[in-house]
Amino acid sequence: MRMLHTMLRVADLDRSLTFYTEVLGMTLLRRREYPGGRFTLAFVGYGPETEQTVLELTCNWDTNSYTLGDGYGHIALGVDDIRSTCVAIAEKGGRVVREPGPMSHGTTVIAFVEDPDGYRVELIELQSKVTL
Repeated sequence: MRMLHTMLRVADLDRSLTFYTEVLGMTLLRRREYPGGRFTLAFVGYGPETEQTVLELTCNWDTNSYTLGDGYGHIALGVDDIRSTCVAIAEKGGRVVREPGPMSHGTTVIAFVEDPDGYRVELIELQSKVTL
C-alpha cells in the first residue's frame, strides 16, 4: 500500500491552483469537471501520481467558503533552503505566517505558509536534523 493523495476543499479553484502551482511550484497533473455533481477536481503535485503522493483540490460549485475546523493540522513539504524558499513564496504573493526557525522543543527548522483558503502548509528544511 501507499498513500495516493490528500484532499482539500477550496472555495476558488483558480486562486488555489495559482497558489499551489505558481507560489509552491507544483504541477497541475489533471483537472476534471463533474457537472452532475456540481464539483471540479484538480490534482497537483511534484511528480506523477504513479510515483508521488499528490494533493487533490475539490471545488464544490455551490459553496463559497468552508470552516476549517480544529481537527485539520497542515500539509508538510520538504525544502532544501527554507529561508530562500520563504522569500520566494512571499515575493510571489504567498503569506508566510511563521518565519523560519527551530521548532519548539526541537532542532528541526520549520516555517509555515497559508494558502488562499487558510490551510497551513509547513515547510521543513531537509538539511536540518529531524527530531519530531
